[in-house]
Amino acid sequence: MRRAGTALFSTAIVLALVAHGCAKTPSMIQASAPAPSAPPVAAAPPPPAAVAAPAPAPAPPPAVAPAPVATARPAPPAFTPAPQLADIHFDFDKSVIRPDSEKALLTSADWLKKNPKRALLIEGHCDERGTLEYNLALGDRRAKATRDFLLAQGVAADRITLISYGNERPQCAGRNEECWSRNRRAHLIVKAE
Repeated sequence: MRRAGTALFSTAIVLALVAHGCAKTPSMIQASAPAPSAPPVAAAPPPPAAVAAPAPAPAPPPAVAPAPVATARPAPPAFTPAPQLADIHFDFDKSVIRPDSEKALLTSADWLKKNPKRALLIEGHCDERGTLEYNLALGDRRAKATRDFLLAQGVAADRITLISYGNERPQCAGRNEECWSRNRRAHLIVKAE
């Protein structure tokens, strides 16, 4: 009897533990790795017999000649200076026609109207200060301002072509205001009849 009581008691305890253990949610224990005490040692390379032969290198791409470096754009060869067409100058970082340039442009407009078969090229120029992109845009605005003035004087629009050289074609190479003021200009040239 004692044996039966012990067996019954043991079974009751096992059932109680199983029932009690199932009702609990399992606890999660996160283990963290210990801080390394020394840098990891690199694995030794495999013995030479185990090294696979390297894959053949891909064929190099066909040689391509480098693109030519653009320097200064040339003026169209058919256009030449005319002594009757004077350069006009601009203030620093401006594209507004100055009052002292209006007289020169009025003289140019009169000559162009008397020579209606001559095509006109207006070049916009800048001094060396500023980026290449900025100076090309500023030279373009200067050429357009000059064209707009001539159009207002009656010069036909279909005779006028514009180009900006930015700071690529300075008249004066000095690095001072005297030279810079000479380089900030619109240059007018005409195509021969």
